[in-house]
Order: sequence, then structure tokens, then C-alpha cells
Amino acid sequence: MQPVLFWSSFFLVILSRCLFLNGAPSQCPDSNLNITGGTYTLSKGYNHNSVLRYHCSEGFYPSIKQRRCERGQWEPKVSKRLPVCKLVTCPNPNVLENGVVRPFSRNYSVNDTTTYTCHSEFTFRGSATRVCQTNGKWSGGTPICSQNNHHCPDPGIPPGASREGHIFDIDDKVTYTCDKNLKLIGSKVRVCLDGGYWSGKEPECYADFTYDTPEEVAEAFSSSLKTTITMHEESDQTGKKIRLDQKGNLDIYIALDASDSIDEEDFTQAKGVIKKLLNKISYYEVFPNYEIIIFATDVKHIIRITEFKKNHVTIAQIIKMLDEYTYDSDDRKRTGTDIHKAYEAIKNSISFEKINNKKEFAQTQHVVIMFTDGIANMGGDPKPIVNEIRQIVQDGDKNREKYLDLYAFGVGSDVEKEKIDEWVTKRYNNEKYFFMLKDIEQLEETLDEMIDESTSMPLCGLYKDYDPDKLSPWLIKISINHKNSGRSNCVGSLVTPMFILTAAHCFKFDDDPETIELEAPNSKDKSLLKADKYELHPGYNISKKKAQHIEEFYEYDVALIKLKKMVKISPDLRTICIPCTLETNRALQLSDKDASCEKQKQGLVNSDLVKAHFIKHDQVKKGKQHVSIKRGQQKFSCVEQAKKTLNISDETAQAMITDKFFCTGGASQDYRDVITCKGDSGGPIVVEMHRLIQVGVISWGLIDVYASTLYIKTTGNPLTPLS
Repeated sequence: MQPVLFWSSFFLVILSRCLFLNGAPSQCPDSNLNITGGTYTLSKGYNHNSVLRYHCSEGFYPSIKQRRCERGQWEPKVSKRLPVCKLVTCPNPNVLENGVVRPFSRNYSVNDTTTYTCHSEFTFRGSATRVCQTNGKWSGGTPICSQNNHHCPDPGIPPGASREGHIFDIDDKVTYTCDKNLKLIGSKVRVCLDGGYWSGKEPECYADFTYDTPEEVAEAFSSSLKTTITMHEESDQTGKKIRLDQKGNLDIYIALDASDSIDEEDFTQAKGVIKKLLNKISYYEVFPNYEIIIFATDVKHIIRITEFKKNHVTIAQIIKMLDEYTYDSDDRKRTGTDIHKAYEAIKNSISFEKINNKKEFAQTQHVVIMFTDGIANMGGDPKPIVNEIRQIVQDGDKNREKYLDLYAFGVGSDVEKEKIDEWVTKRYNNEKYFFMLKDIEQLEETLDEMIDESTSMPLCGLYKDYDPDKLSPWLIKISINHKNSGRSNCVGSLVTPMFILTAAHCFKFDDDPETIELEAPNSKDKSLLKADKYELHPGYNISKKKAQHIEEFYEYDVALIKLKKMVKISPDLRTICIPCTLETNRALQLSDKDASCEKQKQGLVNSDLVKAHFIKHDQVKKGKQHVSIKRGQQKFSCVEQAKKTLNISDETAQAMITDKFFCTGGASQDYRDVITCKGDSGGPIVVEMHRLIQVGVISWGLIDVYASTLYIKTTGNPLTPLS
């Protein structure tokens, strides 16, 4: 039997896309498809246009990335020898000048470690020890041995590269070339500038299997996408992050390649990333202007920036437009790829904005994000049109280059890395603007890592979905030593920097605040929380309905703990959103005129089965646990299960389960709720709407799961609190 659980409701208790030959689809054979040492997946079975993707374990890569079913044959064709998973290697590090690399090897594989030392008259800079990583890149920074007697520091030679130029004075140039089968990403030519630093970005040499990790993207990312007008003039080549402040002007242009060289799965994932990007920025209560285009032979505007500004288009409306554009939309126009035309469309929009909004244009940060594999078969080289975009924004003033950020993300199995890298921003402070991720789905994590949360600390309900340890930065563990009756272990949620919300039944009437132990599991400082006092809801009375044969009654089972001092909000310790607050109104993206409890309720619990979750942090289960809040007709099943489990009448059950409670639990053909256990009492049940919003507190249940015992009326304890 799946037990029913009850939660104190916040709204009633406010503390708150087939080729046909002769009429039939052409299928490909199902033989000789395996890969030695790995696996494969099929996007559409053995049907026309199905993509066969090869997969290898971490530290290995497939000799053939993918094949496509075309007219009954798998392309590319393979010899009798099957594809294999090969060991990932890193670029040759034995390019260090004026020093020694140990150990010497012809090839360096994953987990191989190298050390670097300089000859006696040279000074070392960079990482003395580097490890070959699973993404085909060396850890740390490029080792350099120099004498520091030039205007600019020795720029070094990255692994797998060679360099022309050994004089580093003003206007001197260095030119880089990568070894065979490696692609140069970054600046091929760098110039020593008057300020004592090098132009452009330090180059890297990428193999076909090389990719960037989310952490690397975050570290290298610049302070673009920022909505502040104050630009950070830093020349120390340190990575920066997106600053999402609630002021300033920001225009974002996004282009997505939908040509035949991009398969449907990658297109769909890239479209999903765009939606996540839009949502991610909207979480932070900033309001950029957007233009989104999808292109192949022609360009399709999802939204133009002029339309966005004029019609006050919402993020939800843009996402709906993206959802309505499928991989097969405008199919007859997808025979070619015209990246030049895509950039030209963006250039025209930027130019229009400059002509019609000159004053505002001068104070606007312009961001262009391109998702493509770089494989174009029409339209010509995109580079000249990209340079025109630069000229429009700079307007003859070189200092204005900081107002334009040109990004590109490699999408698909075969990406023209060197071509795409010519279209992105390369500034002297070593910012990175072209990214190759192993899996485009990693972009969500990358976006989180890029954002400078220090500008969003006051915002409630922000979390990192991919990291179980960062799912609940508001969760507080509560232990209460009672004077004469043992100890209670509960959970609470930080609802303001000063207050923790939990369940009233965790407390005894004579508990001393000094005996309350509080711990924030995600915080480094385990002892920063001290209770000043606690207060139970005035309507909480466990004995209220004893005359109706209800020994324990948990209506209004909520309490607040006040802290002795306000906590310092951080990425690891922040507040959750609660209803009937202005913060939640903004989290729900409601207008100020809709700032009411009822409007928020309509947005959060608007059906008889509401998807919600709670968080477990024990060793058996950890992370997000999904449940369905039962309301209306669905709540009837909760009453029926209580009657059966507790052997009580309908009248008693109705008196016990009032409208003040939400209930979860049980199972159907469509779902099976996770159940809570002892120690979960007081924890939040949350609904995800842009951010996370707490709608209830874990209160009581029909079963003591911990003891595997049903509580029935004759035991004198018909209901079991979960503390």
C-alpha cells in the first residue's frame, strides 16, 4: 500500500519531425553496425534519415562519430573492420622552449602526467604539472620559460603547436600553427601592444574529439551578457562571468542552424538550450531584448528585436514560437546552408536599431550567439558580414569594441572549428567566445557556471538542477533536544535571511531555543545558525478534535524559527520563494497589478494533480523526489485511504483532512509518489515555476514507513507525525 502524506498548504495557512521509393520507405540493413569497445544508438531505427551515433566510455572516442541511413545504405560506408573506440590523447607538450618536459613520450593518453622545469637562466610561468584530461586537453596553464626582458611577456607555445616570432617588443607579431590533424582555436597572429600585453586570445590545438568542459567555459567566459553599462577594464587575463544586474540595456541576437548537416536530435537539443538560456536569464529579473532566427537556405525570424520592443513580447511567447517551429518546418527551403545570410539578417537589425534609436544604441550591449556546425554551401564567407557588424557597433571608435560580444557554439558531429572561430570576438584579455561541448545538453550546467551569482543573491528559489547537492540551498536540518522526552529531528526551509519555516509538531511546549541545533548542509560553516526563538502558528492545537475521536489533529502544523542574526546569503545558502510575497510574484513573472495570493495560487496549484517535489538528503535516497499534490476530486482518494488505513468513519475522515491540507501519495497507472520518512517533517514541498516556490510543509502521514508499521485508531496514535 502506498501511504498518503499530508502537507500544510501555504495558500490557506499563510506564514507565509521518409524518403519514399515506389511508395515505400527505404530501410537500411541492421548488420555490421557495432563498434568495438562501445555502443550505438539510432534516432529513427533503420529508416531513411535515421542517425546512428557511436558512443564510447569516458577517455575514449569513436573512430567514426556517426552514420546516416540514406537510400537504403549507411553512410559513410565502412570496411570489413568495425569502427573502434580509441584512447583519447592530448596534444604534444614537448614544445616548451628553454626548458625540459618529463617524461618524454610520443603519445600522451588520459591521466598521463607531465612536469615542466626551466633551464637555470630562465624564469618559469604557468603550470609545473599537467594532466591529460578525458576531453583531450591538458589541465592547467601553458608552461613558459622566459627571461622577462621584452616589452610583452613571452606568450609561450601551447601543446601541439609551433610558433614563428621570438621578439616581443611593441608591434612585434607571433604566428601559430597547429600540428597535422589539429585545428587552431584562438588567435593565429598576436601583436604585442603598447600596454604590455598581447592582442587576441592564446591559441589552443583541438583534435576532432576535443571539447570544452562546462567548468572551462565558465572560467574563460567574459563579462558579456552583462546588463551593466560599467565595463570592467581588466587586463590580467582572468576569466569573468555574466553579471545579471537589474539595470542597463542589453540586446541579444540568437541564430540556430537548421540545415541538413545538422540532424534532428542536435537541432532539437540546440533549440532546447536556447529556451533554457531565455529562462535562465529571466530568473534573474533582468529584461534583455531578443531577436531569434532559424536558418538554412533562407532565414526564418522567430522574433525580431523591433517586434520584441514594440509589442512587449514575453519569454513564454518566444518559447511557444520556438516549440511551434519543428525540424521539418519550411522543409523545401532546407536544401542549403547560408550562414552569411543569417549574419546579414542580424546586421540589418542592428543597423536599424542604430538609425532609429541612436542615443539608446550607444549605451546598449550587443550580444550575438550562433549555434552551427559552420558547414556552409552557399552565400559566401560569413567573415566579411561579421566584420560589418563590428564596424556598425564600434562606429569608428575602437574603444567601443567592448559593446559587442560575438559567440558561437559548435553543434553536430562534424564542426568546422577553424571557420567558426573566425567569426567570434577575440579581445586582448583572453576571453573565450567559441565553445565545443561534448554534449550540447551540458550547456545548462555551463550557463549556470557562467553566471555571476553575486549579483542575484537576493533572488529566492534559484538552484542548480544538475547538481543534487545544490538542489536545496535553503534546506536547514533541525535537531531539538526536549527537556524530558528525547529528541526530534526535522527539516526546515530558509524563507528569509532571518527566519526558518518548519512544522509545529517538531516542538514541545517547554522547548528552550538554546536546545535547537540548526545546520545548513550546503554551507561550509556548519555552525553559523543559532535560534533566537520559535513561534508555533496560533491555530495549531493537536488536541482540538479529541471529542470527535481524533486524538491528534495537525491543522496549522507550521512554525517559524527566528535566528539570532541574519545569515549571509550565498550560492550555497539562500532563501526559497513562498507564496503571497512580491518576490514570488516576480518569480512567476506576473505584473504588479496581479500581485495577489489568489493570482499566485492560480499559477501554482491550478489542477487536481499538481506536479511537485521535495528533497531528500539521507544516504538511501538523495535529491529531488517527485510527488503529485491531489486536489479537488483527486483528494477524495486521500480521504478513502485514510478511512481504510485508520478504520474510521467518513465523518471522522472529513473532520481530520480539512481544506487546510494538501495530500500526496498513492499510485496509479500514470505515477507513483515517493514517500517521506521520519526526519522529513517540516521540509518544503515545492512547485517549479521559473524558480522553486514552496507551497506546503511536510506534516503527517498514514504510515510510519521507518518502522514499517501501520498506525490504526486502536493504538491511540491514529496519525503519525514524520519527525
